[in-house]
Amino acid sequence: MSFPVTAVSAVTPTSFVGPTAATTATDPASGAGFASVLGSIDQLQGLQATSNNLAVQAVTGDLDDIHDYTIAAAEASTAIELTAAVRNKAVEAFSEIMRMQA
Repeated sequence: MSFPVTAVSAVTPTSFVGPTAATTATDPASGAGFASVLGSIDQLQGLQATSNNLAVQAVTGDLDDIHDYTIAAAEASTAIELTAAVRNKAVEAFSEIMRMQA
């Protein structure tokens, strides 16, 4: 028995990365890029909260379909991994820039 694989709608490659240099506002002091990153972190926290709520419902027996929790947990886990990878690359880039200046 096979089931079709559907895309994870809540996690997209660009939802946590923020705008690129070509799409940022002309005024670098506007803070629009940083605001979008904060919005992405709020979205990550929402995914974690949903996963936690469904986990509590699963443990207490209030959850009708355990697949809802499994999907929410996978989405939250993927979002955390993506966020950590982006953070690690940003720290690596910053370290490389600092090495070039020394």
